[in-house]
Amino acid sequence: MERRGIRAFGIVVMLASVMALSGCELPSSPATSLPPQARPDGLAKPTPAAPSARSEELARYYRVIQNDLLAQGLLRTDGGGPDTPFSAEDLVDDFIAIAFFEEYSRKNGSTLRGEPGRLSRWSGPVRVGIEFGESVPASIRDKDSASIGSYVDRLARLTRHSVSVVRSNPNFFIVVAGEDDRTALQGRLKTLIPTISRSELDLFANLPRSYYCLVVGVAGGKSDYDYTRAVALIRAEHPDLVRLSCVHEEIAQGLGLPNDSPDARPSIFNDDDEFALLTNHDEMLLKILYDPRLTPGMTAEEARPIALVIARELMGQDA
Repeated sequence: MERRGIRAFGIVVMLASVMALSGCELPSSPATSLPPQARPDGLAKPTPAAPSARSEELARYYRVIQNDLLAQGLLRTDGGGPDTPFSAEDLVDDFIAIAFFEEYSRKNGSTLRGEPGRLSRWSGPVRVGIEFGESVPASIRDKDSASIGSYVDRLARLTRHSVSVVRSNPNFFIVVAGEDDRTALQGRLKTLIPTISRSELDLFANLPRSYYCLVVGVAGGKSDYDYTRAVALIRAEHPDLVRLSCVHEEIAQGLGLPNDSPDARPSIFNDDDEFALLTNHDEMLLKILYDPRLTPGMTAEEARPIALVIARELMGQDA
C-alpha cells in the first residue's frame, strides 16, 4: 500500500493508505483487552439503516480489488518466510527510510517529497478507543473490536510500551465508519482534534475511493517529536482482509513509522501490496523504534549506529 504523509510538528500529522489498483477474510483471534468505549452521541447508534447506493457501490468495488490482489498472490498473511530474507543492515536501512522520512510533508504551505525528519513516537501510554459509525452493522463491530483488541495486545508485547484498549479517556481513536457516516464524522473529528485544519477536514469529507484509510496524529507533548493523540479512520465498506490490513497499517504508522519504502520486504510499509498484515520484519522495526536506547528527536545519523546494534541483537548476531 502506498502511503502519503503530511507532518506539522506540534500540530497535526496525517497519513493515508492508498491501495495500488491492479487490473480493472481473515479476522484475528478474539481480543483479550477491555471492550471498546461507549459510542459517542452522533457517531454510532445500535441499529444502522440500509446502506446507500454509494456505500454499496464502494463495497462492491473494494471486493473486486481484494479478490484481484489475492488472485495475484498478494495480500499475504504469512508474515514472511524463506523467500523474503533480510539482513540486519537491510533492517536498519528500512528503519531509517520508514521512521525518518515521509513521502509528503508540509513546509511553508507547500508539499515536498522526501523531506527528512527526526525520530517521533509516543512517550506516554497509548490508550486506544474504538468507535463505529452509525451505518456499521453489528457483525463488523464485533469482528473489528476483537481484531483491534488482539492486535493492540500484540503491539504492547512487541514494543514493551503501554498500548491498550480502554473504556474511557482514549488518546488513540480507531474510527470504523462508512460513506453514510461522513456528516457525523466531521463533527466528531473537530471534537477529537481541535487543531485539525480545514483542508484536512475537507479530505475526510471528500475522501477519494483510492484512500483506503487514514491516521491523523498530534505531536507536541514533551517535545515536538512526542505524539499525544491520534485518530485512525478505517472504511467500513472494505472486505474483512483489507479492513484488517488497514488496522495493522494505520496503528503501526500512528505509533511512529509513517513512511514506506520499495526496498522493505517482507513488510506492510511498502506500496506493492505483497503483505496485508504486520510481518516479522515489521515487528523488528517497532522493537527498534521503542527501544530505550533511541529517543524522540534523534536525527537519522544519530540513530543509525544504535539501530544497527539493536537490529543485530534482534537477529541473534554479534553486535
